[in-house]
Amino acid sequence: MVTEEVVRNMLMDVLDPEIQIDIVNLGMVYGIDILEEGRKIKVTMTLTAMGCPAYDDLKQQIEDTLLSLEGVQEVEVELTFDPPWDKEMMSEEAKLVFKYLF
Repeated sequence: MVTEEVVRNMLMDVLDPEIQIDIVNLGMVYGIDILEEGRKIKVTMTLTAMGCPAYDDLKQQIEDTLLSLEGVQEVEVELTFDPPWDKEMMSEEAKLVFKYLF
């Protein structure tokens, strides 16, 4: 059965290509909706910077990852900048890695 927790765990395999931290721990995932009895998943997310060139790659990774779940037939990725992303949205683990890298 597809649940928000399962989707969130799967999205931890999707890494920001610049800093190699997953989009969940970066705080880029704002919402996960399981629709049509699990056949459709909608992910609402943001980027670390407006105009980030990694969006197409991230979107493709999200779609490929979630379409591998049994029963999922459609994935929608909605981009929002409200609220804008900032470093405080990262998990404590991601903040430590980020601090070490930068």
